[in-house]
Amino acid sequence: MENHCLKGKIALVTGSRRGIGRAIALALARAGADVAVCDLITNDGKLNSVAKEIRGFGSRTLAIQTDISHKTEIEKMAELILVQFGKIDILVNCAGVWIPGHMLIECTEENWDKVIDTNLKGTYLCCKSIGKLMTKQMSGSIINLSSQVGLDPGVGIGAYSISKAGIIMLTRQLALELARYKIRVNALAPGVVKTDFNANIWDSPEKEKRIASSIPLGRLAEPEDIADSAVFLASDASGYITGEVISINGGWQPRVT
Repeated sequence: MENHCLKGKIALVTGSRRGIGRAIALALARAGADVAVCDLITNDGKLNSVAKEIRGFGSRTLAIQTDISHKTEIEKMAELILVQFGKIDILVNCAGVWIPGHMLIECTEENWDKVIDTNLKGTYLCCKSIGKLMTKQMSGSIINLSSQVGLDPGVGIGAYSISKAGIIMLTRQLALELARYKIRVNALAPGVVKTDFNANIWDSPEKEKRIASSIPLGRLAEPEDIADSAVFLASDASGYITGEVISINGGWQPRVT
């Protein structure tokens, strides 16, 4: 993507304290956007550190503590961004949780609710609140983070795969409904990405080598691999793309046995 392809745009990236969310927030800023960042956790300084890096690119920013599973908190966040920046052109829904190691029939109701409320309901509530603002602008790009396991089942994924599959249909439904307002809605479906989020499956050279051997391109994804595609979907270069799911997986598919 050419430099400053997002100049003059205002973006909101949820779950941007670390990992893919952080990489996307920084990539949008490098492309010229002003970027509001939010996360549930703020007391470890990581979200403010991301905001500092964004300012280093010459972009404006705002760091907000938000629990996206609660409608009122999302509405307060949106109001803060509107006061600061006047609009929201780009929404990237990265916030999510994963509780690994559970077969669905072993998943507790508490864990099911936590995963669905954050990943699926939270994404929906953000799309709903920010989408309404975008309808008034008659423009916008919404990018939802799904997963390869939202397309294909995997062992020990539990409720996570269900939540990510739901995000895909949410994306397609919103794309259909919001097209009349010139709002595009797309999803990214990463494969195995090297982040703290899933460090337990690649946290040793042996584990990483074993996983990489099952990926046709021979390596795990870096967060920046996902961020580059997010910049594309946020920009005018993808102006005729909506309702699509882009798999970023190096050719990998999860095993079902």
